[in-house]
Amino acid sequence: MIIGIPREILENEHRVAALPESVAEYRKMGFGVLVETAAGAGVHRSDSEYAAAGAEIAASASDVFSRSDIILKVKQPSVNQEAAKHEVLMMREGGMLIAFLHPAAPPNHEMVRMLRDRNITSLTMDGIPRISRAQQMDALTSMSTVTGYRSVLLAATHLPKFVPMIGTAIGTVKPARFLVIGAGVVGLQAIATAKRLGATVEALDIQEPARKAAQSLGAKIAGFEVPPELAADGSGAARALPAEWLDREREAIAAALERADAVIASALVPGEMAPVLITPAMVSRMKPGSVIIDVSIDQGGNCALSEAGHEVVRESVFLCGLLNIPGSMPVDASWLYANNVLHYVQNLFKKGIETPDFEDDIVQHTLVTRQGRIVHAGALKAMEVSDPSPAGAAR
Repeated sequence: MIIGIPREILENEHRVAALPESVAEYRKMGFGVLVETAAGAGVHRSDSEYAAAGAEIAASASDVFSRSDIILKVKQPSVNQEAAKHEVLMMREGGMLIAFLHPAAPPNHEMVRMLRDRNITSLTMDGIPRISRAQQMDALTSMSTVTGYRSVLLAATHLPKFVPMIGTAIGTVKPARFLVIGAGVVGLQAIATAKRLGATVEALDIQEPARKAAQSLGAKIAGFEVPPELAADGSGAARALPAEWLDREREAIAAALERADAVIASALVPGEMAPVLITPAMVSRMKPGSVIIDVSIDQGGNCALSEAGHEVVRESVFLCGLLNIPGSMPVDASWLYANNVLHYVQNLFKKGIETPDFEDDIVQHTLVTRQGRIVHAGALKAMEVSDPSPAGAAR
């Protein structure tokens, strides 16, 4: 059984799915490891380090994809320009893929269908459940920590004003006002970072425990409460709100938006499309020069005007829809992700490298395609909305 580590090809993506240290662990498990040359260049790890850990260095992505039984990636497959071929089509039929796939996001639906049609067993690292046994595998939390920190730095860079209060000889410049929508891992890290920079911070979340956590970090809580049974499921994960409650949430956000200089939009429903919480009309009422960093863009985005992969100005507001914010901090992000994936693979193959345990509850949460079918509930739900034809469902 060969694990393949290709070089990431999305723009500005410098992370890598395995470091030499994790390669050594895969070798101890009995796997062969094939690493594309320069796969670790973005994190300053050389081919010689991977070779010393027991990997074979492949000259091309085509070699890695065609020879590997299991592909470990950071981001979802896309078109490899050098090979002039989509990475899914470069994989062995019947192989396995483990990566961040974001299968519910509409831009990824065709890719998910391609995985289905090639009978590839695909597993998404953004599907790890938030349970104690899965903590070491929880790549979404790891990357969210990076994203929360980096998103505030992005906002500060694009703001046309100071973030902290600044005293000058002719008066005091007031601190910037940040609004954080969604006080999960991303949001809490964003609150802490914005406070360190000297901003005043408001936060909004539909779950009471998240609001309390945000308040403990010094954020003022914007007014909005939802009945607990609507806000979260039995495991504590956020639920998609019914339409009437979503409208109420937008009303609460609209008032806070008008006060904000910078917005970190990080509200997500696990495995589903991100709720659209900021409408074009709401953006039009924001202060000119304001900034929205839509970090939920991988799952569709919280702002209706955000454009995936792009930074744009709409209604005099700067909108950041960058898809790979953790990729801008590749050294620490890769260390976290590589270890998350290692623990995930160790759990998946705990019965032996020839016997993946698809009945494991963690694995069940992450399955996207298997045996020629789409099995991911969030992806199927999103596909029914965007494409109600039979092609939008499992065959």
